[in-house]
Amino acid sequence: MTLSDQRFTDLLASFRSAEPTPGGGSASALGGAVGAALLAMVAGLAKPRVHTSEDTARLASARVRCAVLSDGLAALMDRDSDAYDLVVAAFRSPKNTEPEKAARSLRIQEALRAATEAPLDVMRACAEAIGHAGVVAMYGNTNASSDVRVGLELLGAGLRGARLNVEVNLASMKDTAFIAAVRSEADRLAAKAESGHAAALAGLESSG
Repeated sequence: MTLSDQRFTDLLASFRSAEPTPGGGSASALGGAVGAALLAMVAGLAKPRVHTSEDTARLASARVRCAVLSDGLAALMDRDSDAYDLVVAAFRSPKNTEPEKAARSLRIQEALRAATEAPLDVMRACAEAIGHAGVVAMYGNTNASSDVRVGLELLGAGLRGARLNVEVNLASMKDTAFIAAVRSEADRLAAKAESGHAAALAGLESSG
């Protein structure tokens, strides 16, 4: 059973168990999934503040996209845990001979790459959802402004948590080109999220 298919009480039990997974990466994906879902909810509420058909279309598009991102982030809970399990398995590979050591080293690097790409995808999804928050804030029901703010906070926490996981994996990697490319993208996504967050808050303030 996937993490997202578990009952909520069982999911919490999984997080607090003595097992290493699910851990912070999956928790970051979960926070982002809830944040994106909140934005989708607000975008679908009755009495939106739309004035034109274009406004209506933009709000509807944001709703659909945030719902898709929420589902994707929920799936990333499992992907992140699976990737970490691959890292653990790689480190447990035999290393008694030189060929075994070489194979183990390669396996570790491959597993670390997968374990880096999963939280990087969490960052991408959270940043995109935050980018849609401006539309939701501008045209969504004014009475749900606090829901937009909570969604933003959860998405921001998801993105920052995922970045912590990205960095911890990069610290053990040897591919300098890959490390540089990932860090550059992480910086870009963080800046994009910050800009989207500011735009959403401005949209809320303009709505009164």
